[in-house]
Amino acid sequence: MTRLLAVAALLLVIGLVVVAVRAQRTGEDAVALAAPTTPTPVPSPAAGQTAASPTPATPTQAGATGTDAGAPTTPEAAESEPPDHPAPTPTEPPIASPITNPIANEGPHPELRDIDGWLQSEVSSLEELRGKVVVVEFWTFGCINCQRTLPNLIELYGAHSRDDLEFVGIHSPEFAHEADVDNIVAAAADLGVTWPIALDTNKRTFHHWQEGTTAYWPRTYVLDRDGNIRFDHIGEGRYDELNETVARLIADPAL
Repeated sequence: MTRLLAVAALLLVIGLVVVAVRAQRTGEDAVALAAPTTPTPVPSPAAGQTAASPTPATPTQAGATGTDAGAPTTPEAAESEPPDHPAPTPTEPPIASPITNPIANEGPHPELRDIDGWLQSEVSSLEELRGKVVVVEFWTFGCINCQRTLPNLIELYGAHSRDDLEFVGIHSPEFAHEADVDNIVAAAADLGVTWPIALDTNKRTFHHWQEGTTAYWPRTYVLDRDGNIRFDHIGEGRYDELNETVARLIADPAL
């Protein structure tokens, strides 16, 4: 019995010691949690030095401002620094010289065949007009297409000296009344045709110059000073090309 009491007393003492130790540790942890953290002291700048300003955050997007990294820069807000050297002033590209198309050369003109006579002319052949640029047109006064070419021909004829340019209208009648000389003279006066007229009553020259099954009114040729065909056109139109060909052949006899 005595021994049991001694063991019980010993266990009681041990339990009290354990409780005391735990209580001490719990108090230390509480004190540690409650104790304030002491800030690390910042060294003050030395005499004569200025404290550096905080470095602003770098924008993360090109053109962004410091307040809104995602906002695009507007022309008014984005002011770039002027370059050290001014940019060179752009120069205009050189203007290319216009390319002038060569004038075709179809060789010597065919001969006139069985011409019945000439009106309004002091010559009786194309050979007498060598040294001049000559416009030759096959026409008949009743042809509406021929009449429509006349305004340009009249203007062209008046624009150049007779020393440089001559016209020959080869009148090849389509109908019998167009073969009458008096009718031709009257029609020429009414239409304003003042240049030489070769009378091709039987249309021999008309078909000789226009070989094949079909011949045309009007058909216009330009001969150079040597009698070579440099322009050939059927019908109306191409007036600018006709006028330019004449002007170039007059201006440059070597063409």
